[in-house]
Amino acid sequence: MNPSDDNQSQRASNRWVSLFSGGKDSSWALYRALEDGRDVTHLLTVHPSTDSYMYHVPETGLARLAAESAGIELIEINPDDFDASNAVDAATQGDRELKPLEDALEELDETLSGGITGVTAGAVESEFQTNRIRGMCDRLDIELFAPLWQRDPVTLGEKMIDAGFEITIIQVAARGLDASWLGRTLDTETLSELITLNDRYGVHVLGEGGEFETFVTDGPHLSRPIELEYTTVWEGTHGYIDVTNATLGST
Repeated sequence: MNPSDDNQSQRASNRWVSLFSGGKDSSWALYRALEDGRDVTHLLTVHPSTDSYMYHVPETGLARLAAESAGIELIEINPDDFDASNAVDAATQGDRELKPLEDALEELDETLSGGITGVTAGAVESEFQTNRIRGMCDRLDIELFAPLWQRDPVTLGEKMIDAGFEITIIQVAARGLDASWLGRTLDTETLSELITLNDRYGVHVLGEGGEFETFVTDGPHLSRPIELEYTTVWEGTHGYIDVTNATLGST
């Protein structure tokens, strides 16, 4: 047994933190972790103030309702906790954006008896994000659970829908996606249209390149659905929903 193995054996054997935005990918990683019997004790949400290379941006405040519905404690990192806006390049910005996340995990690891076992992440194809998260886990000597990593996006979409995920598209920014997509449910029909747009324009079926963003309003990991009221904002080539009210529905 090498030293790192020994350190892992001294940790809590099954205590996980889910890197969580409320979008479909991080929600799927959380769901899969729970299905695998991993004890997810905390969700960790970063609220970027501007466009981010590392994090899901729109409507991350809704993660509070998702955490309440999932019955899991939420840790939040707010824009005031970091500033990457003056970074000279994408790599520097990504590194700066990662630091408060790493600091929060390190503090939690030191605070909890036995520490944390690892984190879940919803990355599908982004080497930029995954390499940084993997490096962070190595530095903290914790594990990374990334069940979407390099999986077929169509198959992933089908599995999310079949599992009972109710997924709302909350932002679009890609050729072929117009204002009618805002607020639309990602169901079997929508997935089929995204496959067509992938063939025609190269739109990623799961929006991995930022073509669209989502929020999960219901699923097997949630005890109560999240009900949204919103207006839509369209800015010529891209748009988003502006949530005016969000509540937990009945079971």
